[in-house]
Amino acid sequence: MGMAKSTYYFELSKVDLVDERNIQLKEEIQKIFTEHKGRYGVRRVYQELLNRGFIVNHKRVQRLMKIMGLAGKRPKEKYHSYKGQVGKIADNIINRDFSTTAPFQKWTTDVSQFNFPWGKCYLSPILDMNTNEVISYDLALRPNLEQISRMLDRAFKKYPNLSGLIFHSDQGWQYQHKYFRNALKEHGIIQSMSRKGNCYDNSVMETFFGRLKTEIYYGCEMEYPSFNAFA
Repeated sequence: MGMAKSTYYFELSKVDLVDERNIQLKEEIQKIFTEHKGRYGVRRVYQELLNRGFIVNHKRVQRLMKIMGLAGKRPKEKYHSYKGQVGKIADNIINRDFSTTAPFQKWTTDVSQFNFPWGKCYLSPILDMNTNEVISYDLALRPNLEQISRMLDRAFKKYPNLSGLIFHSDQGWQYQHKYFRNALKEHGIIQSMSRKGNCYDNSVMETFFGRLKTEIYYGCEMEYPSFNAFA
């Protein structure tokens, strides 16, 4: 069965429009990827395209980036604080309910590793689930109990009245430790822990670290020649 000339040329014009559109998208994707030093993956590139006024499907961005050989940088190794049951494991009171109606109802914490040519360092922050404010933090060369102690001291000095607050974490050895549990108890704080090996139970911190590393770390490792430069 033959095809009318008008239909044939119409179909060709549609192909040309798609090709032209893909060229424009690929140029903008490359621009975004370069501007952010290769740190942005599909999700962040897609969001930036929307911010710049492009109407595009997430899967299309994914397909084009694959064709272009572009992939956001990811950490080579991750710090795992879980060492088995070395202390007392608290109940998962939060149970993925991160909602709040005011500040100082729910806090969360975790430790994340940063790798550099000169070595590693570890960031331990406290985040308020209502405001996303970093209540306090400590950056150290070793993920030890002293780091957690400094972080808590800064938080309690800044906010001494915290009775009834729920403080969530994973089952890392630091949070099972008697020192940590007693420090919370002394301030009337209720301890909550994620289930073993379940990152979604503390997705607030996972999201925070992901955004932070995308903005200041991935692809920028050489910009920090020492621990003090990063701190």
